[in-house]
Amino acid sequence: MAAPVSFPPMRDAGLERLQAFVPRAGADYARDRNADLGPDARSNVSLISPYLRHRLITEHEVVSAVLAQHSFSADEKFVQEVLWRTYWKGWLELRPAIWDRYLRERDAVRAGFSDTKRLADAERGATGIDGFDDWARELVATGYLHNHARMWFASIWIFTLRLPWTLGADFFLRHLLDGDPASNTLSWRWVAGLQTLGKTYLATADNIARYTGGRFAPQGLATSAAPLTEAPIPAAMALTAPVPFDPETPALLLVTPEDFHPETVFAPRQRFAGAIVLADRGSGGEGGRAFVAAAAQDCATRVEAHFGCPARVIAMLDPASLVAAARAAQVAMIATASVPVGHVADALRTATPALQAAEIDLVQIQRPWDTHFWPHAKKGFFAFKEQIPRILGERF
Repeated sequence: MAAPVSFPPMRDAGLERLQAFVPRAGADYARDRNADLGPDARSNVSLISPYLRHRLITEHEVVSAVLAQHSFSADEKFVQEVLWRTYWKGWLELRPAIWDRYLRERDAVRAGFSDTKRLADAERGATGIDGFDDWARELVATGYLHNHARMWFASIWIFTLRLPWTLGADFFLRHLLDGDPASNTLSWRWVAGLQTLGKTYLATADNIARYTGGRFAPQGLATSAAPLTEAPIPAAMALTAPVPFDPETPALLLVTPEDFHPETVFAPRQRFAGAIVLADRGSGGEGGRAFVAAAAQDCATRVEAHFGCPARVIAMLDPASLVAAARAAQVAMIATASVPVGHVADALRTATPALQAAEIDLVQIQRPWDTHFWPHAKKGFFAFKEQIPRILGERF
């Protein structure tokens, strides 16, 4: 038996994995993508999600690579999967209050949840449910789960085990190498019937057996999935307009785990006075922290070579350290790639008063990919996906 897949935390490793997958991104992917045949049998999926999550490789690079070898019609399923991540991010940018709601509910539920043994059994894979326990252990051991397994797992967690969805979403965020505040939170909400009102996802033994090649056939799963309820979803708000940035302006570069490829965010002629690379995304168990820390070192090496400035890796986003770094570089501006809703954005928001008091501007530069796609995430994905061919054709 082959070993479970691993994820070397470097941009070059992500690019190699992308190129290896490109020939299978068309009909093969569309036919086989839903099969979860085990952690040692992943040739039917791309395995690039941790690299995309931290933008060690970018959505533009991935879509361009597959469309260079296949037609859009042949690649449509794979392209849509890449764009689901973009859609979720845009949807949450338009409704950031949903992220705040999730954090409040998670903390309140955790503080008042008394059945700690049942929760611990679910997280360590000791419920006795075939498949579910295997996925819990695989997640903790490898930092990865097949997307179909994530849906089955979330459904069983919510409707069979009757555990709070927010604690399940938190479990995923702590362990998934590709754990993303938008994709993870909104996917769990979708399974629970909160995201698309009244629509839930019910895992069944027959479906699990079919798509796991008979590896699992769990007994005793819930036979119904009544949607959870909450306060109404707020209306979409206006997106912040992209900020122009003069590459001649002296600035300190801040790189966060939301975008570890600043080489394609800032102009090639940009010469920063220095760079700080954050090695903390605000969530993640031991495996996730190790991946991000190593990816930050890889990024720092590339930043020094590309921008010709010293780059320092920091373990956490401390406002006083940011101010001190800007003053040491003798600049009054910190520039960073746009940080979407999530833990890192929360940390930057906390740091803003200290930067303002020190008269240091923080400028976030948005990628054109986000600028062109996010405004179309106001409704459901099916309305969003109708725009994909046009935007790709006109803009990319």
